[in-house]
Amino acid sequence: MINKNFIYKIINKDIKNKKYNKIITRFAPEPNGSLHIGHIKSIYLNYSIAKYYNGKFYLRFDDTNPNTEKNIYIKQIKKEIKWLGIKWNGKTKYSSNYFYLYYKYAKILIKKNLAYIDEQSKKLIKINRGSFKEYGIKSPYRNRSIIENLKLFKKMKKGLYKEGNICLRAKINMKSSNILLRDPILYRIKYKSHPRTKKKWCIYPTYDFAHCIADSIEKISHSICTLEFQNNRPLYKWIIKNINVNHIPKQYEYSKLNITFNLTSKRKINILIKKKIIKGWNDYRLLTISGLKNRGYIPKILINFCKNLGISKQENILDISILEDNLRKYLNKKSERRMSILNPIKIILKNIKTKISFNIFKNPINPKLGKRKIYLYPHIYIEKNDFKNIKKKIKESKNKIYIKLRYAGIIKFKKKIKYQNKYIKCKYYKYNKKYIKKNNIKIIHWISKKNCKKTRFRLFDNLFNVKNPNIIKNIFNIINYNSIIIKKGYVEKNIINDNRIFQFERIGYFKLDKNLYKNNIIFNEIVKLRK
Repeated sequence: MINKNFIYKIINKDIKNKKYNKIITRFAPEPNGSLHIGHIKSIYLNYSIAKYYNGKFYLRFDDTNPNTEKNIYIKQIKKEIKWLGIKWNGKTKYSSNYFYLYYKYAKILIKKNLAYIDEQSKKLIKINRGSFKEYGIKSPYRNRSIIENLKLFKKMKKGLYKEGNICLRAKINMKSSNILLRDPILYRIKYKSHPRTKKKWCIYPTYDFAHCIADSIEKISHSICTLEFQNNRPLYKWIIKNINVNHIPKQYEYSKLNITFNLTSKRKINILIKKKIIKGWNDYRLLTISGLKNRGYIPKILINFCKNLGISKQENILDISILEDNLRKYLNKKSERRMSILNPIKIILKNIKTKISFNIFKNPINPKLGKRKIYLYPHIYIEKNDFKNIKKKIKESKNKIYIKLRYAGIIKFKKKIKYQNKYIKCKYYKYNKKYIKKNNIKIIHWISKKNCKKTRFRLFDNLFNVKNPNIIKNIFNIINYNSIIIKKGYVEKNIINDNRIFQFERIGYFKLDKNLYKNNIIFNEIVKLRK
């Protein structure tokens, strides 16, 4: 990211012109849900800028809406940022620390005749704001006197009005081409207890009013946000210009991180949780930090992924395979190999009377992990799909079929397969090149009946059926209700005594479920092997 995008060029120019004494950035989430991968990009961008310029990076919670915000999310977000290995400077900051200052600045706008109390309903205010084709209609309360507005605002603060009956609006321009500048709401009444200030306040500033003021208070030099806030910038500048502050921050936008088949809207994720489509913010199919952590991602992978992303104003959508390849590359070196069978079919090796052991590497491309023993017994399981392919080859071939067992030798299938009592009889041979014939050899994985445990495998697919679910209004029409498939099969016997993450040969990477019971072994798929 460093020195390769437009934001760094802006900062370099500002430093050259001595515009700021110190570069200060911030990450300012609303505590109304868990963080997702798009937030990681924002966190890393702001953090790396501050670090590069020897500046400061703050964490501030924009907690101005008690209806949706909770302390549990504040704790969760802090925990997630720490898990990423990123440290913020000083104490955690909160918009709620500045409530008395927001109130003071709101009164300044009223005294300048730039804000007024409106008694229209929220619905009517929205209608009267107009559209891109029609100008807005001025409120009948727009020309109230400054004295009257100050009195009414004080009454709002005292809780003398019902919620939704009255609000404070900026007096800007009802004919502006930017609808956000058509007298936006600055303060509204909410009688819900706030996570931090409890019931001390019953009026709360809107995000647009509070956000820019907090940036000024904290002397943020560059307020960096995603393109969805581009239309908010004129309002950001208008508020800062008219409230008489010494420090004037500037807002800059970049394209947000969208990844195919994944949702990053916290509001929509909340809907899925409420409707019990997903279990929570840590669902394996979500690209939330808790979901990614649950799945098997580590901070290094996620930070490196974001580090290599470009920063621009061009909206695009990144293919999920790019993120998954980063994970595969890491796990390929770090994870031990094991064999497992998800769709078992039984094979009897009729010429084996006892077990045969083989000493193999735990990871063939990383010998440092050491070796382990595997055991071949007379009764083994192979995958049903492999058996289907073997039958197909037998039909196509005039000769007998020889199949190589991974690490263990060769088994021979006769021209006529007898599938009796749900098993097939074969002959076993030690590995010898003479059995290998062109187009007549296939390597398959296997597991011995005497050396395995029953297991459930949870396989995951995309939660949505369309590439960009963020642009779909009704997300219930695009949900993939087969995004979790449970298979019953077998894993090697001593696997639960080893690590938690493995590559199951020819299948994918899996993580042992931490919620283990004696006879209930579950492996969750992290990512499939690349085809």
